[in-house]
Amino acid sequence: MVLTLLALACSGDNDKLDYEQDAIAGVKQYVGDELTELAASGRALVAAAPAADADGWSAATDADAVLEVKSHWRTTRIHYERVEGAIAVLFPDLDVSTDERYDGFIATTPDENLFDDLVVTGVHGVERIVWSDSIPDYVTAFESKLDFYRPAAFPTDEASADEFATLLTQRLADDLAEMGTSFEPLALDAAAAYDGVVGSMLEQVEKVSLAQTGEEESRYAQHTAADMRANLEGGREIYAQFSEWVRDTDGGEAVDDAVHAGFDRMQAALDAIPGESIPPVPATWNPDAPSEADLATPYGQLWSVVQIESDPAADGSLVSEMAAAADLVGIEVAL
Repeated sequence: MVLTLLALACSGDNDKLDYEQDAIAGVKQYVGDELTELAASGRALVAAAPAADADGWSAATDADAVLEVKSHWRTTRIHYERVEGAIAVLFPDLDVSTDERYDGFIATTPDENLFDDLVVTGVHGVERIVWSDSIPDYVTAFESKLDFYRPAAFPTDEASADEFATLLTQRLADDLAEMGTSFEPLALDAAAAYDGVVGSMLEQVEKVSLAQTGEEESRYAQHTAADMRANLEGGREIYAQFSEWVRDTDGGEAVDDAVHAGFDRMQAALDAIPGESIPPVPATWNPDAPSEADLATPYGQLWSVVQIESDPAADGSLVSEMAAAADLVGIEVAL
């Protein structure tokens, strides 16, 4: 009898180890593939940079080239957002250099040269230049109050156009490539992989809420809703690597179903938004006590869903069910 119990215990331990190893391997494969695509899109972005000439370049004078840069920027952004939750905790310095917002970069240091690879770098540094002729007024109103603000602009001479390609954009491509090469030999653990995806779901609130002030993430390209869709897609893919493990625990099937239902609710809310941008914020919006009329607007509806689904204390929310799933398989989640 004792031998039988020991055998069953060992079998259970082996099953847990197998599930954990399979989950880690699945996450490793998915994130690694996305990082490979991310590095490729970074190289394509550099290659697409408009040719430097005496008067620089702009959307008016180099329309096709600028459209190509924008296309590669969007591709880069999507691949990054799919794995942001996983890589931000692994490479915090690279996450800053590639994904910090303009206001974060210039909090203490002025950016004297928009086109070099120093103070303001990364995907939003490139974005701010490429969309410099179409930045929304509310974004400019927010940024112009910053101590070290400098208006966004296209390069106006050959030197700055060359710097955009060989310094600013190349720095982004180099940082993205470094993520891939650093990730390849890295030994992941289940807790870090799972915690990253929960963190990315928590950040959905920030992505929506900052649209109220002009501080949102992809503010120049008006691409934040597309960021959120990619973020959600990556979260779903990474969680899927843990799904079988969760379902094979006592009560796990119901919890796993609840997690997938939460992802579906978030997806439906994002699918209801046309285009790539967050819906306009109502002029009367009060985040502390939004009115029923404002909550009925497209922005209010998205804000409401994201607030609920990202709340770990809300019974049945996506994040609370993800925490419950983690608890079932013995993963500690930082909330």
